[in-house]
Amino acid sequence: MPKKKAEELEDNGGTAAAEPVSEEAVVEKKPKKTAKRAAETDEPSVVDAVIESVADAAEAIVDTVSAGASAIASVVTGSDSEKKTIVHKRAEKIGVVASDKMTKTVTVRVDRLVKHPIYRKYVRRRKKFMAHDELGAKIGDKVRIIETRPMSARKRWRVVEIIQKAEL
Repeated sequence: MPKKKAEELEDNGGTAAAEPVSEEAVVEKKPKKTAKRAAETDEPSVVDAVIESVADAAEAIVDTVSAGASAIASVVTGSDSEKKTIVHKRAEKIGVVASDKMTKTVTVRVDRLVKHPIYRKYVRRRKKFMAHDELGAKIGDKVRIIETRPMSARKRWRVVEIIQKAEL
């Protein structure tokens, strides 16, 4: 006999001529599912414990990734909650005004000492810089100049302060 008919005979008490079994009766005789059994015994199953631990680990990973992504986004956009201001130090030089014959421009001579690579003697080096002057520096004044944006073909410095006025 096929398997299906054998099960029907067992359910009907072994008689093949009995009335067909209704669907409701078949549903009642099916075994209970494992989730219902676990709920009845009040013991957490191993599967539930594993699922819970995996969910906790996934939540921790999501938190870590989102914190890292927000940190990267704040660095890229510059909108940090602490608002750190990055100040780049511009080059400063101190020199003597060599010429003031141009309008709002002075020529500043900067002297420095350099050790000669072979003779080990200090050699004086001079360099002239064109600087924008709003303060009105005169020839012989000792001034501090600072690097700035290009203002003309040769002018890339600005007079910040007059340290010492020239003696007349």
